Amino acid sequence: MKRPNLIRYGSRIAAIGATAMLTTAAFVLPSKADTDPKAVIKTYSDIALAKYEDSLTTAQALDKAVDAFLANPSAETQTAAKDAWKAARIPYQQTEAYRFGNAIVDDWEGKVNAWPLDEGLIDYVDKSYGTESDENALYTANVIANKEIEIDGKKVDASKLTPEFLSGTLQEAGGIEANVATGYHAIEFLLWGQDLHGTGPGAGERPYTDYDLKNCTHGNCDRRAEYLKSASDLLVSDLQDMVNNWKDDGAARKNLEDGTTNAGISTILTGMGSLSYGELAGERMKLGLLLHDPEEEHDCFSDNTYMSHLEDAAGIRETYLGSYKRVDGTEVSGPSVSDLVKAADPALDTEIRGKLDTTMAKMEAIKARADKGEAYDQQIAEGNTEGNATVQAAIDALVDQTKSIERAVSALKLDAIAFEGSDSLDAPDKVFQ
Repeated sequence: MKRPNLIRYGSRIAAIGATAMLTTAAFVLPSKADTDPKAVIKTYSDIALAKYEDSLTTAQALDKAVDAFLANPSAETQTAAKDAWKAARIPYQQTEAYRFGNAIVDDWEGKVNAWPLDEGLIDYVDKSYGTESDENALYTANVIANKEIEIDGKKVDASKLTPEFLSGTLQEAGGIEANVATGYHAIEFLLWGQDLHGTGPGAGERPYTDYDLKNCTHGNCDRRAEYLKSASDLLVSDLQDMVNNWKDDGAARKNLEDGTTNAGISTILTGMGSLSYGELAGERMKLGLLLHDPEEEHDCFSDNTYMSHLEDAAGIRETYLGSYKRVDGTEVSGPSVSDLVKAADPALDTEIRGKLDTTMAKMEAIKARADKGEAYDQQIAEGNTEGNATVQAAIDALVDQTKSIERAVSALKLDAIAFEGSDSLDAPDKVFQ
């Protein structure tokens, strides 16, 4: 992903420095049978477990599709692997409201969903990508083509592209966060290749023969296959770790259960507000719109960004309502933050529900354009007045719902929460410096 000469405020960078202030308030949240804060925290944890289990199940299906593709490379098996990747994104994106406020999730997230990435670290790239970066010595390391690379001035054996090498050596090599070697987006690049269409129609067009050992294109098909399989296996194992964190005796669940109820509810609202404002409205949407830059797409190789944004917004709403429909169609639900807010301020609960629905409608409008053939990168293109306005409307709705989430913090008499910010929203002039 070639990046412009701009100050970067990527999602992973922002997330690290944005741990919310989850101090214990002097007040007590409303407590009655149907709005017991402990029950709300349990619902939140139960839904987390269900979402990560669904993320794991769909990642396992992706892993099987990758196996089938590598065993018999063809246009059909490649498409099946791509479809499995898209299916795997749906439940995972709905988990993202759990990142902010839950340190265990945020510390882990970079393994599976870090972006943007310098794909030249992994494989061949187009000449338009460039040959070097002042910020990253591994910008075009192309580990698939090179069995030895240099990291921090030291020669490193890259002859075996094992899961351990990808996660332990290559991921964030040299302390550079753009060196993303694992997770959904590394797999996405390996399946689709670069999207060289700019803001025109079309996604990445990697040929399936990049994995065909008998009719290999672009060389190193065996090592490319080894890398893809290792990355797919890692995704499964990393998601299994997070499933374990939300089981009854899991560390993430226990962190909430062992803390005060006020701190637990603050964690929930921190995730909602931070994803809504700084992360989704700011870094993932407004930045790309300001720059009219397709390289700022979250799923830039596959042109699946519109779905990722939609599922993020759905995850925020599900977190507030305490309800989630699983991949198998069953529902996990229970006492919710909505119940707490309704007990404290019924009008505010109605307001928040309405704004969450409005945001979903605006996101659906983006999807509707994409379904008609206008991908997200086309919608943010310079000169696309209607597309720009559609994306801006969703950004505005996210910002607006965050204001009401902030009011919920006050209505529940919690200490102030520092939601994730974004220069794209708060100081857009800095984006161009």
